[in-house]
Amino acid sequence: MSPIPDDAILQTDNAIVDGSVPDDVDWNMRVTLYHSGGGGAGARDSLGCPVVAMRTAATDPRIAPKRSIIYIPDTVGLTMPDGSSHDGYWYVSDTGGAVKGAKVDLFTGHGRGSMKPLMKINTKTVAVMKAGTFTGCPKAGGLRMAAN
Repeated sequence: MSPIPDDAILQTDNAIVDGSVPDDVDWNMRVTLYHSGGGGAGARDSLGCPVVAMRTAATDPRIAPKRSIIYIPDTVGLTMPDGSSHDGYWYVSDTGGAVKGAKVDLFTGHGRGSMKPLMKINTKTVAVMKAGTFTGCPKAGGLRMAAN
């Protein structure tokens, strides 16, 4: 059982519910990837929530605080585990010992093969926008955002 309800509504800041996306770059971050079944990745993030493939992101909390929703345009259209296309939104719900400064570590799922959709941006610097904040635990599906 998660320590925080799984059905919490996400509060948006500059994320727009009408389908538009954030356009002001907040950070330029170097992407790294992590997966379960390898060293260092557990079943839960640093909030105590289950990690979610292609949704959980780890950052340095001094740069992008935990509970931020971030938008990474370079991930739009990537194949999700269920076969759908990624919308570019990630939940900052994790941290890591090697995630210091302007870095974002993206959780890809189970095993090295889960990293394949993101290999084209691994170790690249990408634009990252803060799209809002969330409460509760991240879910696998698309983001449910509430208007401010």
